[in-house]
Amino acid sequence: MKTVLRIALGSFVSLIVLLGVVFIGARFADGPLEIIAGGPFSSGELVTGPEPDWAFAHDLREVEFQLVDPPRSRTTWILEHAGRIYIPCGYMTSTLGKIWKQWPIEALNDGRAILRIDDKLYERDLVRIEEGRLLEPLTAELSRKYAGGADIGPAAVTSGSLWLFELAPRS
Repeated sequence: MKTVLRIALGSFVSLIVLLGVVFIGARFADGPLEIIAGGPFSSGELVTGPEPDWAFAHDLREVEFQLVDPPRSRTTWILEHAGRIYIPCGYMTSTLGKIWKQWPIEALNDGRAILRIDDKLYERDLVRIEEGRLLEPLTAELSRKYAGGADIGPAAVTSGSLWLFELAPRS
């Protein structure tokens, strides 16, 4: 019995160490590792000039973005509506969301971000949207694209459970 417990404990400790190495090592990577936050972008071509036509992002499932401060990157969903782009962040009122998702709070403090799509970098400002006429079309697009048509609805935003950020041009 003691041998089984030692093996189980040794396996558990090894798993924790391995996860720690992955999470810490990801901070030095060029971008996120799927759902694990990564380091700042070190590759990609900076796009300058006039505002892009964001229609190409309409059916993209995921993109990468990095906050400038703190300089960490992550993978996220993207919404395009009327030529502008947005990223959602759900579960903001759940305990797990509050522990796991620190970037929305960090974005409120400093919204400067870099979006990376197809190895192109776009400097943006994250601007939270909490109310207004955009809630209906944005939650409808979120429902269509990620919820299989299930109605998410503006109440998810006004209740604070879902946060929406516009990726506005850097001012």
